[in-house]
Formats: sequence, structure tokens, C-alpha cells
Amino acid sequence: MATLNVKNFPERLYQRLRKRARARHRSLAQEVTHILTDAVDQTESLSLLELRGLGRDLWRNRDATRHVEAERGSWD
Repeated sequence: MATLNVKNFPERLYQRLRKRARARHRSLAQEVTHILTDAVDQTESLSLLELRGLGRDLWRNRDATRHVEAERGSWD
């Protein structure tokens, strides 16, 4: 496993990290690893604008209003 050394780390931030780690019952190294993993692994969320046009082929020649009415009718 690799080792990461951080120079000139702000004391106030270090103390806050220690406090956060203690609150989560983790070591400081575990907490930092957890935070970095979350930051790096986050998938980029899509904007609604990026979804424009998806499913267009599925709805071609279909009446959306009739489809919704049929779905709602099937709930009973």
C-alpha cells in the first residue's frame, strides 16, 4: 500500500479531521482515506439537459397521454 505525506498541512484542519475521525470511530488515516475515496469516486451527475432526446425512438408513433391513462388504469 502506498504512503502519502502532506507538507505544510494547516493545524486547524488537522484538528478538525482528528475530531471528525474520532466521531466516526476511525483512525485519522482511515478518515482521510474515506474522504478522498468519496471525492475521487463520485460519479459526475447528469444534467437534465444531457438527457434530451433519450428514448425518442421508444415514443415515436405513440401517444404519451394514452399511455399514461392506460398505466393509471392498470393500478386499480
